[in-house]
Amino acid sequence: VHREDLITTMVSSPMRLLQRQRSQRQAMPVLVLVMTVGAAVTWSGHAWAAVSRRQAATAAVATVAAVTAQGSSASAEDGKSNKYPVVGDEKIMSAKQHGTSPQPVQEALRWNVDRSTADRICSFNRDFAEYAGYFRTTDFIADLKKLQAQEAGAQSPVTFYDSVTGKPLFVAPVGRTMKDFLKESLVHGWPSFRDQEVVWENVRCLRNGECVSVDGTHLGHDIPDGTGNRYCINLVSVAGQPSAQTKALAQA
Repeated sequence: VHREDLITTMVSSPMRLLQRQRSQRQAMPVLVLVMTVGAAVTWSGHAWAAVSRRQAATAAVATVAAVTAQGSSASAEDGKSNKYPVVGDEKIMSAKQHGTSPQPVQEALRWNVDRSTADRICSFNRDFAEYAGYFRTTDFIADLKKLQAQEAGAQSPVTFYDSVTGKPLFVAPVGRTMKDFLKESLVHGWPSFRDQEVVWENVRCLRNGECVSVDGTHLGHDIPDGTGNRYCINLVSVAGQPSAQTKALAQA
């Protein structure tokens, strides 16, 4: 079996399962979501997933919506999460002065991420992502461990800023330990955030699951799992320095 065929089968399997369940008129459908990033194509010398996260996110959103429409019951905890994600209009990603962004990414990004990669993903991309595990090649994990050591093991959350505008987008960990946050991110291959870790004032999700900033920065995708929404985010998109306005608000 060719690798590409296997990937296509795995990504599309949730919808096939749902169709089979509908035909059998089962009362409680079983949802199995598999997100696989495998075979790569080349874009300006960088590896990108042949099956994009947007495809996987679209399959996930469609499947979850279909299951919900069948009338599957939700627990009280599920009811709380129904207000997230905050949905935005496609107009957010309309053409601007620099792709979908008002300007290029910042000159000095955090964690030694590659600026040219950041600029492409943030402003000239809707489908693809940095390769799985990219953040492990940066200073990201070392810096988080250093922060923990400086604060005697305290679980102080880290703020992640838009690589274009410097606005705060995510704060993590919240409601879990730094170890849990890193563990989940390592398992999935990208920094992975939960509803309570999103700065919703500055973040939106489009109907197809694409996660973006309110200023048009492509961030990643919402790939829900068994515990709720999981925002699978490119580190290069959230490696910005806080803007002057953000610093002023923090000092006020």
